[in-house]
Amino acid sequence: MRAVVLHSHGGPEVLAIEEVAAPVPGPDEVVVQVAATALNRADVLQRMGLYPDPRRIQPEIPGLEFAGTVVEVGARVALWALGDRVMGIEAGGAYAERIATHERLLLRVPDQIDLVAAAAIPEVFLTAWDALVLQGGLTSGRWALVHAGASGVGTAAIQIAKAIGARIAVTCSSGKSEACRALGADAVFDRSPHDWLAEARAAVPQGFDTILDVIGGEEIDRNLQAVATRGTIVQVGLMGGSSSQVNVGVLLTKRVTWVGTTLRARPIEEKAAVCRRFAAEMLPLFTTGALRPVVDSVYPFDQIADAHRHMEANANTGKIVVTIN
Repeated sequence: MRAVVLHSHGGPEVLAIEEVAAPVPGPDEVVVQVAATALNRADVLQRMGLYPDPRRIQPEIPGLEFAGTVVEVGARVALWALGDRVMGIEAGGAYAERIATHERLLLRVPDQIDLVAAAAIPEVFLTAWDALVLQGGLTSGRWALVHAGASGVGTAAIQIAKAIGARIAVTCSSGKSEACRALGADAVFDRSPHDWLAEARAAVPQGFDTILDVIGGEEIDRNLQAVATRGTIVQVGLMGGSSSQVNVGVLLTKRVTWVGTTLRARPIEEKAAVCRRFAAEMLPLFTTGALRPVVDSVYPFDQIADAHRHMEANANTGKIVVTIN
């Protein structure tokens, strides 16, 4: 089968498509013929040598999410059959024509969503839901603040918050505000170079109950200023840097919960539990139309380097999808 193999790390030019051995399913695994994958910031970091696949599998094949069709099943597989349309997450390996994954990490693709669009769902919707609801405690009537509102996680977070009856504000780059409002954001603040904190305090003076931050850096201290008393900050990424000067006294006086989390490196038991609960509670909302994948652009497999360049230019609103089969 064809797959992207990393022999070295660096710019998009290191993404080499080569022939590699096709995966064989273990007893509890399913082999999926991948119709499409989608890009995540973790893919860019892995390509640069900054975020390796925690499984340490060789050859090194990036890719955290996929959608496709079941073509092989292990001896103990009970949830899936040949021909099922599925989507899922993995710690790596999705930049390939086939991928083997544990059956409990897969989600059924709703009938009205094609496989290309489905590839834009798993990683960002699972991440946003887990961060906002499971770890962030967001419920109906409460306020959320999400940074990078036009990103894949951001566009998923807006929809999830509205679907559960919460209110949501986002920060985003200039020029992407209307896209966030169109998805349902109650308030939108330009993140840079504008002072979003002053606008946020004016709009939501009591503070935000849950903050989802993929930026880090200078936003860390601002989050502490913006969060409500007894609120929760969920740190999902560090696109803006991992170090910042913060007033820790605010953390104490507001009695803030600050959670650091990643989905990729969790044990399979934890990821499977999140996937099964998401399948039960959130997947039906794609059928009703309350949730939908947001696809910015679609690239063919042979142009995956261009897809990476597009992501690094921060030009996308929603997900960048790559078709494979």
